[in-house]
Amino acid sequence: MTLVRRFQVAPALVRLIRKERGSSRITEGYFPPQSGRTSFVRVDGGQCHLVLVTSDGGASSEERTEVPRAHGDALLDVCAGRAAYDRTQVALGNGRDALIDRYVAPGNVDVVSVVFDNPDEANGFPVPPWFGPEVSTDQAYEGRSIALQGVPQPGEIGLSNAALDAVLDLIEPRYGFGRYAAPSRNGEEAGVVNALRRIATPPQPEPTPPPPPEPEPVHEAPPPPPQAEAAPEPPPPPPEPHPDTRIDDVIESLSQALGAAVPGGDAARDDGTPAFERWTVRPRRTQPTP
Repeated sequence: MTLVRRFQVAPALVRLIRKERGSSRITEGYFPPQSGRTSFVRVDGGQCHLVLVTSDGGASSEERTEVPRAHGDALLDVCAGRAAYDRTQVALGNGRDALIDRYVAPGNVDVVSVVFDNPDEANGFPVPPWFGPEVSTDQAYEGRSIALQGVPQPGEIGLSNAALDAVLDLIEPRYGFGRYAAPSRNGEEAGVVNALRRIATPPQPEPTPPPPPEPEPVHEAPPPPPQAEAAPEPPPPPPEPHPDTRIDDVIESLSQALGAAVPGGDAARDDGTPAFERWTVRPRRTQPTP
């Protein structure tokens, strides 16, 4: 036996959740009701089931039998009423899921349902802030009543910042980031989520940025020491004079010395000739012996 709690939900929130999580189309055809029992055929994609629901004191049990799709389409044609809705399943935490149904036929209405195994779980369930008014006891929001009698008119459902903020927290973990750090998968998703976050969250004063750090002094590298200039190469030694040239120089110096030592050597005769001719020493070349 299971218990179901149903709630209204703002259409704008359903639209946002369906955009981010997607949905699947389900069509149900209901047979005329019987005492304590409800039977209908459900077509969900390629699967088709004949469902029998037994109710007792607010709790219900469900039995399903799979049938071929062709049989399911034939049963839909003979049903007393039909309803179609787009379902999105989201995790609420602690192993609990919510089923969001947007009815598109026979009319438009949005309902979110949570299934429980016993009354204690149902009574202890903390209702999320994005859920609207509870309609668990209103049979007009049951699938059978919608298919056979049409959709109810819930009226305007208020949308608060807390509800929008809770929905954003619900859908953001899909991309692997939390509420306070939201790197985007791409620019479009970041723009949608961040824009809604700014709407739902009051603006906070921007912190004063710290002053920019002072630039560190730049130490220029000292210039490299000047390279020592290469010492000029010493000039080549003069060529060694020929031995005979040195002898001639010596003899010439000796001749000048002897001439200066003779008294009156520089006096002139009456005829204008020198009184004494300076000795001239001529080197004597040694002739090689033949």
